[in-house]
Amino acid sequence: MTRSERKPLLMLMVNMFVVMMGIGLVIPILPYYIEAFGASSVELGLLIAIFSFMQFLLAPFWGRLSDKVGRKPLIAVGMFGFAVAEFIFAFATQFWMLFVSRILAGAFGSAVMPAAMAYVSDRTSEEKRGHGMGLLGASMALGIVVGPGIGGWLAEFSLATPFLFAGFAASFAAIFSLLWLPESLPLEKRKTEVEPVNQFVQMWQAVRSPIGFLLFLVFGLSFGLANFQTIFGIFALHRFHYNPSEVGFIMVLTGIVGAIAQGSLVGRLTERYGEEKVVLGSLSLSGIGFLIMMLAFNYWTVIATTCLFFLGNSILRPAVQSFLSKMAEDQQGMIMGLNNSFLSLGNVVGALLAGLLFEWNMFLPYTVGAFVMFASLGATFRWLSKRASQGKHPEKSSP
Repeated sequence: MTRSERKPLLMLMVNMFVVMMGIGLVIPILPYYIEAFGASSVELGLLIAIFSFMQFLLAPFWGRLSDKVGRKPLIAVGMFGFAVAEFIFAFATQFWMLFVSRILAGAFGSAVMPAAMAYVSDRTSEEKRGHGMGLLGASMALGIVVGPGIGGWLAEFSLATPFLFAGFAASFAAIFSLLWLPESLPLEKRKTEVEPVNQFVQMWQAVRSPIGFLLFLVFGLSFGLANFQTIFGIFALHRFHYNPSEVGFIMVLTGIVGAIAQGSLVGRLTERYGEEKVVLGSLSLSGIGFLIMMLAFNYWTVIATTCLFFLGNSILRPAVQSFLSKMAEDQQGMIMGLNNSFLSLGNVVGALLAGLLFEWNMFLPYTVGAFVMFASLGATFRWLSKRASQGKHPEKSSP
């Protein structure tokens, strides 16, 4: 990757890091906000779900718009909007203001990811795309890891301080992007019109297209991760009686494993073995991680099993996204927007279902997660075999 390619990629990584850090720092603080406003756990669940739901609704629109106006304006607007959302959360005096903040954060945060992914697709060759997606994924994983730590530390000063920090960070990132990030989509390649499309009609059409299976796979990997993360803390408390610092250390460690895997392994593995084998292998690791997590019996086996799951899931996401981008032709923004919608939908369903299943049995969320991963593995193997029999390989094929 040349220097001219590395500089924009670095700026994109900073943007994604800031967004994911802003999302991550909510994790240790939100329960205290809920308690301060006298709200219930049901409202807590709604606050968590509404962020991903807004991403689900709006990511395809932002993706299509980036195909018309370019990637840079959407990245800058998304970062400014995310900053406003963080400031609203910091200064909230009534409970409804928290909902407004989460709605805006999900709406504008969803503009950044598809535009950034489409930017990488614009500026990299097919051979280097997996590496570029992996670096972008690494910055996201690192943001999620660092976010809870920053949130917990800054909350010692006040509950509002972490959100003020995230708001200022997003504002600076937006200004830097606006001033110094070069546009990746030339005028001659931009769409002249952005037709209004019903979100659900578009998703249904995409599911029936050549990329449909990959979008189902995106939903599955997101469902698995949300399923795992949502109940890990309470699982560790009920089963092992861990305190927050012990759970936090495990989450930081697994996040570091994920970031390293996405930053250094994904590109090498996809270049050497191809997306097909990488996807199959990472699905297997994720499923095994779910299963053996239920067999963990002490602190070190918990660390080992969670790291195994996060290793598989961290390799899986950019590999699938790279595979998807190779089939997107000149509709990178729209396809990456759809990708983000299916990711968000998986987050919503995975988190809500995990909480419900945990009420019945603490092992049930992991059992369902393992089933989804292994079912996805079998379906992927069948899909790839069918493509091979038809003489198809990763290629440009729009929905």
